[in-house]
Amino acid sequence: MNPIDLINKYYPEDSELKHILITHSRSVTDKALDMARRHPELELDLQFIEEAAMLHDIGIFQTDAKEIYCFGTHPYICHGYLGSELLKAEGYPRHALVCERHTGAGISLQRIEEQNLPIPHREMIPLSLEEQIICFADKFFSKTHLDREKSIEKARKSIEKHGEEGVIRFDTWCKLFL
Repeated sequence: MNPIDLINKYYPEDSELKHILITHSRSVTDKALDMARRHPELELDLQFIEEAAMLHDIGIFQTDAKEIYCFGTHPYICHGYLGSELLKAEGYPRHALVCERHTGAGISLQRIEEQNLPIPHREMIPLSLEEQIICFADKFFSKTHLDREKSIEKARKSIEKHGEEGVIRFDTWCKLFL
């Protein structure tokens, strides 16, 4: 599977949004692969990590986030499950799970219900080590500052505002993957 072929199917050639998506996804992919290679004892699927990390944000075009050239109709928090639906329809259910579970540091059903988030009411926490390492790598890169990687402290701080459960996962990933 070539992730760029799938991206090309949904994103117009030479669009600013496509540039943002590919640049951000490449940064996430490179960090996830670097961490995975430094931990051969985890026996991670490197090909899957490369494919899924490149596709983790494929659903953003369906959201309304004008600052990153997204002119869809859904709130940005929906991009994970929207990308998941897209990848399932394309025949990639394992990759779809990465899309659905990477938002924040994962989102529990309890948090979804408590905050009445506009996403399906189910657990959306990364389970496999591949899902976790991609989600973790994603925390170090934004789509508004494509040229820089966040420090551990800044990545952690961006998760703190969404609650303690995400911080606990992030801290666990620091011990596991760094």
